[in-house]
Amino acid sequence: MEEQSFGPVRFLTGENGGRYPFCHSLYIEGAGVLIDPASSRERLIRLRAEEGVKMVWLSHWHEDHFMHLDLFDDLPLWVSPEDAPPLADLQILLDWYGFDAEERQFWEPLLLEQFHFRPRRPARHLVGGETLRLGNVSVEVIATPGHTPGHLAFFFREHGVLFSGDYDLTRFGPWYGDLFSDIDATRASIALLQEIGAQIVLTGHENGVFEQPPAELWRLYGAVIAERGKRLLDLLETPRTLKEILEARIIYKRPREPKVFFAFGERVLMKKHLEHLIRRDIVILEDERYRQNEVRLSAPRAGISDTEDSG
Repeated sequence: MEEQSFGPVRFLTGENGGRYPFCHSLYIEGAGVLIDPASSRERLIRLRAEEGVKMVWLSHWHEDHFMHLDLFDDLPLWVSPEDAPPLADLQILLDWYGFDAEERQFWEPLLLEQFHFRPRRPARHLVGGETLRLGNVSVEVIATPGHTPGHLAFFFREHGVLFSGDYDLTRFGPWYGDLFSDIDATRASIALLQEIGAQIVLTGHENGVFEQPPAELWRLYGAVIAERGKRLLDLLETPRTLKEILEARIIYKRPREPKVFFAFGERVLMKKHLEHLIRRDIVILEDERYRQNEVRLSAPRAGISDTEDSG
């Protein structure tokens, strides 16, 4: 995938097609603003040397979006106030993922060595609802919580370009597994981004560039949440322990390596769905087993929607 420009908004392709641990970056020409510096270390070094970078913005706090932030230690960092804490302290970052002791042992050296974590405090907070003028282009900052509490999208209205960050329209679907992630907020943010009606959507991963309004892709992307919830609820026709639920591999479908990485993802996403269903009294935890609440489900649909409450 080649770099592309949409007015002054340049799309910088991430290594490995923008798949984790990389992401696609944006560069706002003239203003020298770099968004999500985790595309290619060599390319970002060259960008700074040849064209200049004046400040760095982050859509959110995840490591696959700040991986090369250390190249810009001397420049102002702008991020939402909600997502600032884990960037300032590695132990807070590990806490926000909800890692257990084994996972912390795996992730701490990785974050320091591969992702070049260095404690950073923002020079300024980016706040949802504000519009910033950068030379000849204005940027609308859009709060899109759910993926993280302070995830931001950026809309360049004059050019009809939306950068949706980690609401990435991939077939895998949304991630909402962090300690402070939220399924309902994720759904609301997906709906908000679709309603903007951007002519061009740029995302943080994989395909990354959608030059036609991707209404159907937004629908399919959001529907992944309901599909995961439905598969879980079907599984719970028989009472299951958490171990049995995780062995069903609703998220990743099959065993994958490294186990510590994918086992974590399966666990935290399933726990989010279980918590979501328990809050709605659709699932009951009893004697360390999760099961359907037959009374709730036998009511005339009980207000349960396949696309919402089943998640």
